[in-house]
Amino acid sequence: MGTTDSPADATETPVDPDAIRERLDRVNDPELDRSIVELQYIDDIDIDGGSVTVTFVLPTAWCSPAFAWMMATGIRDEVRALPGVTDVTVRLPDHMHGEQITTGVNREQSFESIFEDAEDGIADVRRKLDEKARFARQYDAIRALRDSGLDPDQIVSLTRDDIDLEFRSAAVAVSVRDGVLTVTAPREPLSEYLEKARATGLVTDGTDRLFADRDGSPLDPEPEAFEFSLRDARLAVSNIEGQATICASLHESRNDVTIDEPGD
Repeated sequence: MGTTDSPADATETPVDPDAIRERLDRVNDPELDRSIVELQYIDDIDIDGGSVTVTFVLPTAWCSPAFAWMMATGIRDEVRALPGVTDVTVRLPDHMHGEQITTGVNREQSFESIFEDAEDGIADVRRKLDEKARFARQYDAIRALRDSGLDPDQIVSLTRDDIDLEFRSAAVAVSVRDGVLTVTAPREPLSEYLEKARATGLVTDGTDRLFADRDGSPLDPEPEAFEFSLRDARLAVSNIEGQATICASLHESRNDVTIDEPGD
């Protein structure tokens, strides 16, 4: 897996390979909710002046074309936003729909125009996966709040305005009891949860409640109901982790890579 670059014209902004990887790190496998860089999907980055070609590979040749399409468009859009990049080509070799995806994404065509027989449009698939990821991320966010001393009543009452993400680099400030009390909690699980809560439309305003059940209904603070919802969120995490383990094994065998466990 290499990076090749040619000297850019002196009048042009040189394209930074590290900046490209930083951008690619923002693109997730939508099913596994994990960065394609962490998952070792990036096979090659070729830089020729302002032209960038990114080749990515997947664990199997039959990975969902919708998932592959979302990753390919994510790669294209993230890299294209960089200073000095004039055009982006995305390649997906060794996939049963690789040629269709490569051609369609690079020509700015829609998923539906390429895969006319698909049951769901790409927006519907993305929405379902975002909702699944939002609920799974909720488990870690609530666990972080409970470890900080909040009880179910306080947690279910939290709104976006109660979370101060700018408090510290590694922590957030959480206001409870109408601002009478402020506690701190780890930043990462809450900021990552909020990212998906916004993507799904659950949190669009400062007064919106932070958390909801799998179906979007408000959480019940009653202890038994609250614990049931938390177990359900943990099950969502387990399902993603189980699929990730299978995909990692297939990817390592097929593409000769080594994938670190999350947090390593």
